[in-house]
Amino acid sequence: MWSWRLWQGYPWKGISVRYDGAWEIFELMEKNNVQPDHGTSAIMLNIMKKSKVSAKDAWEFFKRMNRKGVNWSFDVGAALINIFCSDGLKKEALIIQSEMEKRGIASNTSIYETLMKAYCKSNQIEEAEGLFVEMKEKSLQATTTTYNILMDAYSRRLQTEVVESLLLEMQDLGIRPSARSYNCLISAYGRQKKMSGKAENAFLRMKRDGIKPLSSSYNALLFAYAANGLHEKAHAIYMDMKREGLKPTLETYTALLDTLRRAGDTEKLMETWKTMVDEKFGGTRVIFHMVIDCLAKHGLYLQVRDVIYEFGKMGLKPTVMTYNILMNAYGRGGQHYKLPQLLKEMTALELKPDSITYCTMIYAYARVRDFSRAFYYHKQMVRNGQIPDPRSYKKLLNTLDVKAARKNIKDKSAIQGIIKGKSGLKPRKEKKDEFWKNRKKQSMLNHGHQRKEFL
Repeated sequence: MWSWRLWQGYPWKGISVRYDGAWEIFELMEKNNVQPDHGTSAIMLNIMKKSKVSAKDAWEFFKRMNRKGVNWSFDVGAALINIFCSDGLKKEALIIQSEMEKRGIASNTSIYETLMKAYCKSNQIEEAEGLFVEMKEKSLQATTTTYNILMDAYSRRLQTEVVESLLLEMQDLGIRPSARSYNCLISAYGRQKKMSGKAENAFLRMKRDGIKPLSSSYNALLFAYAANGLHEKAHAIYMDMKREGLKPTLETYTALLDTLRRAGDTEKLMETWKTMVDEKFGGTRVIFHMVIDCLAKHGLYLQVRDVIYEFGKMGLKPTVMTYNILMNAYGRGGQHYKLPQLLKEMTALELKPDSITYCTMIYAYARVRDFSRAFYYHKQMVRNGQIPDPRSYKKLLNTLDVKAARKNIKDKSAIQGIIKGKSGLKPRKEKKDEFWKNRKKQSMLNHGHQRKEFL
C-alpha cells in the first residue's frame, strides 16, 4: 500500500521527468526493503514504453523483477510485447506472447493488434493476416482498429479490391467503420492515375454513412486530385476543408502548391502561399523552391524576390538549387542576359556553382545562338572541375548547333575529347623521357651521316 501511495502522489510532468521520478521511487522502495509486485513491474514497463527505452533495457528490468519473485501478469506481458514491437523485434514479441499463454495468461484483441501493426509496418501483411485468422479462431472480437490496421497496409500496396472487401466485411459484422477506414480506401484510389473519381466517390460514401471527415480525409482526397493534375478540384477541397474549420497540415499545403505549380496557376499559388505566411505556418525548402519555380517560369521576377526575402526571414536562405531554378526560368524566359548577374550573386553568397548551374547557362546561350558565351561557360565549368556525367555531355553536344562559327570548332572538339575521356577530362600527354627524345634526334643524325658516306 505504501508503494502505491508513492506512485499516485508523485507529480508526473513530462516523459523524461516521469521516467527519472519512477526510478527514484523504485530505488526508494528497494532501500526500504519494500517488495515490488506485478503492479510495480507493469507501471515501470509502461513508463519505459512511453519513454522509448530500448527492448534490451526493458528485458533486463523484467529479469531483475523475476529474480525478486515477481510473477508474470497480463499487463507486464502486454507492455513487453509493445516495447519489442516498437523496436521491430516481432519474432521475440511472439515468443513473449507464447510464454504468456504457457502460464495461462490469454492474449486479448489489443495484443493481437499490436503484433499485426508491427508486421504491417514491415510490409509483412501475410503474417499479419495469419494473426488475424488466429485471433478469430480464439473467438476474439475484432474491432474497427483491427480492420484499419489491415486496410492501411493493403492501401499502401494499392490493393483497392481487398480494402473494399474488408470494409464490407466490417459492415456485415456490425462493426462501424471510422473516418480512418474510409481514408484507407480514398488513399488507395488516390495514389493511382485516373482513379480520382473513385476516391471522390469513397469520400461521399463516408459522408452518406454519417461519418464526419477528418483533416486527414480531406488531405487524402486532395492528394488524389493533385496526383491526377486536377488543380481546381484540389483547391476547391482545400477551401471546403477551411470552411469546415479543419486546419490544413504542412502536407496539405505541399500537395496543393505542387499541383498549382504544375498547372501554372500563379494567382492561386500566391494566394495559398500568402495564407501560409499570414497564419505563420512556416514552410520547408521544398515549398520554397516550388513557389520560386512557378513564379520565375511565368516571368514574375519581382514576386520571386519577395518570396526569397520572406523565406529568408524564416531562416531558409537561397542555395545552389535555388539559383539553378532561377537560372533555368530566366534562360527559358528570354532573360539570358541576367544569368551572369545571378552567378555574381552566388559568389557573393559564397555558393559554389555546380555542373547543373553551368549546363543551364550553356543551354540558355545555345538556345539564342550565342555560342561564344556558351563555350566560355563551358571552359569555366571544366576549369572549376564541375564535370557532368558523359550522358549529359552528349546531350550538351547535340544541343550546340553544328553550324556554330568555325572559330569555335576547336572548343567543340574539346567537348568531344571530354566525352571520350575516362575521367570526363581530356587525357593530358605525359612528358617524354629525355633518353627517347635524344635517341630519335641521334638516329636521324646517324642516318644522315651514313647517307653522306654512301654518296
